[in-house]
Order: sequence, then C-alpha cells, then structure tokens
Amino acid sequence: MIEMRHLATLVAIKETGSLTRSAKRVHLTQSALSHQLKRMEDYYRVMLVDRHTHPLVLTSAGERLVKLAYLIREAVETAEREIQQDNSKNKGKLRIAIECHTCFDWLMPVMDDFRGHWPDVELDLVSGFHSHPVELLYSDRADLVIISENTSQEGISFSPLFRFELLAVMANDHPLTTRKHLVADDFVHETLITYPVPVEQIDLYRKVLLPSGVNPERRTAELTIAILQLVASRRGLAALPNWGLTNYLDYGYVSARKIGHLGLWSDLYAAVLSSDSQKNYVQAFISSIQQTCFKTLEDIEPFDS
Repeated sequence: MIEMRHLATLVAIKETGSLTRSAKRVHLTQSALSHQLKRMEDYYRVMLVDRHTHPLVLTSAGERLVKLAYLIREAVETAEREIQQDNSKNKGKLRIAIECHTCFDWLMPVMDDFRGHWPDVELDLVSGFHSHPVELLYSDRADLVIISENTSQEGISFSPLFRFELLAVMANDHPLTTRKHLVADDFVHETLITYPVPVEQIDLYRKVLLPSGVNPERRTAELTIAILQLVASRRGLAALPNWGLTNYLDYGYVSARKIGHLGLWSDLYAAVLSSDSQKNYVQAFISSIQQTCFKTLEDIEPFDS
C-alpha cells in the first residue's frame, strides 16, 4: 500500500532529478531510497522512474502518483492551517531580517505564498545591512533572521533551509574564463566586488581567501545588479549564488566559474528566539521557504542541520 513517505520520495525525485539529493531531502541513505523505490515499483508492477535519463525523469505512472502527492499535501496543509488559525495565538507580526542580501530575489514569492495562507499574520522586512543580525532577535527588533551560520547561541533556535553554490563571476573576456575553476591565488591581483558587509560574513573570504593568506582589494555595492554591472565593465570579480545568476549567464551578460574543484557551498538557516520557535505561523513560514525555494530555485540542495 502506498504511504505518505513513498509519495514524499517521488516528489523529491521529481523536484531534484537526483537520487542523491532526493535521499538527503527525505533523510534516507541513497541505498534505502533505492530500495523504497524498488518496492513501490514491485507493488504497482510498473516503472516509476526512468533511470537512464539525467536528470532523472518520472514515467507517466510516477507523474500520476506525484500529482496525487501534491493534492494530498495541499489538503493536509490546508486542514492543519485551518485548525491552527482558529487559535488566537496564531495571530501576530513576523519581522524578517536578512543577512544574505541576494535572498531578496526569492523571499518575495515566499512572502506572497505565506500571506495567502496566514492573512492574520503581519509580515514586515527589517531594512538595512546588519553586521550582527542575531542581535536583532535579542533586542526585539526582528522575529526571524535568515543567516548563513548556525553557531550555537543561547536562546536561539536554527532551522536549516537549503544549501547553494557560490560562483566566481567575471567579464566575458576576462583571462580567468579559460579556467575550469578558480583557486585562492587567482584572486591575488583582482578587485573583489562584494556587498558592504564585514569580511567575516563573506564566505569567499572566510572559507577560501583568508585561510590561504589572500586578501585582495575590495570594492562594495549594495545591489546585485550594480555588482554585475561593475563585473561586466571589467572593474573586478564577484562571488554570487548560482540561482541568482541564471538569467545573466543565459543572456551572456557575464561568465561564471566554480570556486575550488568541488565548488564553494553556502548554507542558509532561519534563526528565531527559542521561545518563538514553536509558534505555528513561525514554523509555517520556515516551511514555506523550504517548499517554495525548492520549486523555484535551480541547483539548490537540502542538508541536515
């Protein structure tokens, strides 16, 4: 008999196109997921996934079950929201601060989705750049912070959102476009264009450059499009999320390369006060981030906290 966990596995395969990434999302080993998929196919006596394609593609039978999964998930979530929203404790304000400035690109669809389901919760963005965003939680200036590290802090609860790759971005005629990937020494004589945040909050500096003793000249800009314009004008290099570059790369506006042989990956978490972590609308907003982003952003990955 088909179970919710089976449907969740098929949804993960459809949305990631990979057994490895699907296994991470549903918290199974790849071997366990493969066995689960085989049992489903044996039960229905039909193939559910075309294993000869890359990325993986569901068969018509698999697509039919995924359609059922979406219907069931929506019905369950609707019922849960209706039950939760009858409780007066689920009315309030959610003030959101962001450490990752390119997160604005995907946060708006998340907020639109959330508003449709939680109309009694007022959403607001805490403006400006914040060198220590968790302090906003302690001082009651924010209710939820999107942050790149989950270092243990008293009274703070972290929820993993997703992982994404940072790519080195350069002008199309830059000499480094001949490289398959860049290493720390490639940045020695370059100007690095970043957001105006402390160096210790920039993954390229923190994980790659400073450990190698490389500290290139730096220039800042507040807007992603401004950074890309400077890069395209040969004013320097940048490191930006893969999902924020798709359109610019497709149109040939700039070029991008991996940073390091395995790539440079960054994590995103939602941080809230531990006393707020069990509020239904807080949990719902975090869930909305995860579900919306895995539908709309390319090449992001789930990860365990």
